[in-house]
Amino acid sequence: MSFHLARFSLQFGISSRTAGTNSSNGYYYHLLFNPNKRKFTATAIPTAQKSSKEELLVVVGGGAAGVYGAIRAKTLAPNLDVLVIEKGMPLSKVKISGGGRCNVTNGHCSDIKILAEQYPRGHREFKGSFFKMHGPADTMSWFTDHGVALKIEEDGRVFPTSNSSSSVIDCLLSEAKHRGVSLQTKKVVSSASVGAGGKFLLKLEKRTVSFVETVKADYLLIASGSSQQGHSLAAQLGHSIVDPVPSLFTFKIADSGLAELSGVTFSKVEVKLKLENILRNTPHLTQAYIKFQVGPMLVTHWGLSGPVILRLSAWGARDLFSSGYKGTLIVDFVPDLHIEDMKSILNQHKHKYAKQKALNSWPSGFSLTKRFWKYIVDQEGLIGDTLWASISNNSIVSIAHLLKHCAFEVTGKGQYKDEFVTAGGVPLSEVLSLSLSLSLSLQISLNTMESKKCARLFFAGEVLNVDGVTGGFNFQNAWSGGYIAGTRIGALAAEASLEEGIL
Repeated sequence: MSFHLARFSLQFGISSRTAGTNSSNGYYYHLLFNPNKRKFTATAIPTAQKSSKEELLVVVGGGAAGVYGAIRAKTLAPNLDVLVIEKGMPLSKVKISGGGRCNVTNGHCSDIKILAEQYPRGHREFKGSFFKMHGPADTMSWFTDHGVALKIEEDGRVFPTSNSSSSVIDCLLSEAKHRGVSLQTKKVVSSASVGAGGKFLLKLEKRTVSFVETVKADYLLIASGSSQQGHSLAAQLGHSIVDPVPSLFTFKIADSGLAELSGVTFSKVEVKLKLENILRNTPHLTQAYIKFQVGPMLVTHWGLSGPVILRLSAWGARDLFSSGYKGTLIVDFVPDLHIEDMKSILNQHKHKYAKQKALNSWPSGFSLTKRFWKYIVDQEGLIGDTLWASISNNSIVSIAHLLKHCAFEVTGKGQYKDEFVTAGGVPLSEVLSLSLSLSLSLQISLNTMESKKCARLFFAGEVLNVDGVTGGFNFQNAWSGGYIAGTRIGALAAEASLEEGIL
């Protein structure tokens, strides 16, 4: 194997083989990275003679899926050269995930079908072998076995007990260093094609200077997240692309009264979203309802957020994009009670507290804050001194309806912290028209993560048209896909190495 043109290489932990050797003294150079000090130093190290049949895996993307897959492949096939190309800083999403704590996975989904339902794109395909090969329990075991103590929080999210993403980053970098995985940063793979003998011909470019080199690879794993780079490479190698749109985001709400409730939380609400002007493969515009979601909700100074809103945004990502992020959000603030039961409770409260002001007294079973109850009273048009005794039956019915079917005008989307998740990318399957019927044809084998269109081409992570709801599910997709791809690549490379030894 040879890399064309002299260059510095960066390795996880880190040192990396490079073709930029000084042939007169038999040395090549490494940039060594100390994960604790985060500093780089240049070091000359003697080269070793390489077999002409040595195989190379190039991983496009130094994120969770790419690094995890690289480690797995190198673990199974120590003689395989593994080179990861990253245009920015490695594991940057891991660093900011969970507010800097890194939501590793989710520990409350042991049932595969329940786990698969956390993926608006991918839930059909993931009900098969995908998570059986490497699921959340396997992920937790891997990190625990490699020195990262984990904890499962009440809502199922899994974090390192250190509450710092650096624990996860340092673990991955350390293991990659131990295995001999190499990394080059500030470079992009700008083009890919298949040459003679089935090898991938890859063009690498530096982002900061005019610098181009060509690499021949035996295996290619595209794990570049939602970046255009990975989509372009997939298209060059024969795959279609679903245009990406934002997936996890909050809702901007046009309601000045709601804005005054910033910081109010609800432990459990039920929400659904009504959208107009949705184009759905028909020549006319239609109406859409995004499926009900149940969970905690938070009022912000611009609108509504929290897990239930983020899940709703994920399931409605493509329709919301089509609607211009405008629609009507309908919230049930007391989902465990039927509206008739609520009317009865309100009437009982009225008779029991007839002489109290409606503003200061409300049924405790509704689990509402005073600030939000005032919002409801204001919506009904009741003045502050109104006593419960003077509230009409019509107002009782209206208050119950407001709590069960409170409508908010959605005027746009906000951003979910510093994290970016998209719906779109390389589809796992495509719809085929067979005479008068339609069927799904897998484009990626979920047993191996290998392309069905191009041999020895693999995908993992968000480059695929797969995205999960909030709660550690997007990282689990990355760990599972990277592990499965790395397993297949490592097995193929180990077999090739064994055959070479026999010959």
